[in-house]
Amino acid sequence: MTATGNLDEDRETFVTHLECSLTGERYEADRLHGLSQAGRPLLVRYDLAALGKALSRDTLAARPTDLWRWRELLPVRKTHSIVSLGEIETPLIPIPRSGGPKVLVKDEGRLPTGSFKARGLVMAVAMAKELGVKRIAMPTNGNAGAALAAYATRAGIETVVLCPDDTPEINVREIAAQGARVYRVNGLIDECGAIVAKGAAEGLWFDFSTLKEPYRIEGKKTMGLELAAQLGWRLPKAIFYPTGGGTGLIGMWKAFDELEQLGWIGSERPKMFAVQASGCAPIVRAFEAGEEHAERWENAHTVAAGIRVPKAVGDFLILRAVRESGGRAIAVEEEALLRATAESALQDGMLLCPEGGATLAAWREAVAQGWVEADDEVVLFNCANGLKYPLPDRSTTLDKNNLPDLASL
Repeated sequence: MTATGNLDEDRETFVTHLECSLTGERYEADRLHGLSQAGRPLLVRYDLAALGKALSRDTLAARPTDLWRWRELLPVRKTHSIVSLGEIETPLIPIPRSGGPKVLVKDEGRLPTGSFKARGLVMAVAMAKELGVKRIAMPTNGNAGAALAAYATRAGIETVVLCPDDTPEINVREIAAQGARVYRVNGLIDECGAIVAKGAAEGLWFDFSTLKEPYRIEGKKTMGLELAAQLGWRLPKAIFYPTGGGTGLIGMWKAFDELEQLGWIGSERPKMFAVQASGCAPIVRAFEAGEEHAERWENAHTVAAGIRVPKAVGDFLILRAVRESGGRAIAVEEEALLRATAESALQDGMLLCPEGGATLAAWREAVAQGWVEADDEVVLFNCANGLKYPLPDRSTTLDKNNLPDLASL
């Protein structure tokens, strides 16, 4: 059965319960949940033994290569809950000139609404629909709000989106164009989140902030599932991931564990590099200090808006995955990420978003420091289409009435 199959059928899923990521306390599946009683994200758990008997890698390989091929490892139970806009498997693109001989970019800009936020929000919205949510609010730095607006509109769910007032203009207009009520706030994303939390406490809407509901992780983990399948059921030496809220890094780490329990991959893991900008690097500071949680980063600033998150509710999960993998949290300077973004486009024709450029800059730093070898196979995540961000104007003018020697062009 595909995502567009019989709309009256339930899908075969193997969800057993939800679990507090901090305490391990169990929560009932198929009920609406936010954070756990401990104020931490809930993780979806599956009966992987039963799943392994029901699904083989060969069966999976015969399916269309979209996000929903992984349906047994996803939480949506009812086919009619799915709100797909065509979530493809994103390609791995080599960048040998600006990167190295084995540097691959997983280009998430090919997804609906032009960013990897589509993965998390398609799953979260599908589950909100399944659980009867009628109104959602969420803070955003841009791309998440656009994905929420698109999927919630398709699902018939009302949405309110709050964004910092310096969010890229194209993102703000995209959110509104796809049906959400969008408000510019004179503050950062966590301050927008505080307003959303206040409204949720007043019963005005359900809070869709990063990791404050359990299902965005499940959508984002498909990045790790896809990566393993694309590389022939092995994993790269390292993954460089632009880290704001860190849902994707947490999700991939969960995916690798589930794949190992299924016997589809071994125990070897990539080094996970959480990449932040030097102007907003709370995870890096906590990593270097040996802390389990990250204090709020004051006066956060970076052109890479998607990773300008002063405080992440899943900080300890990000830090846990980075440390368990033998990876690191790396902060890159603005000049370095902008240079990497430009060189990827000029040398390899690969237009990265600024957050994607940050991962290339971080890889260069990791090679320089000896944390990875220049010829290691690594994957950089380009989280959005570079066309969604302001681009420098490198054009010049030409007067049709006073042409120069055309050879000079």
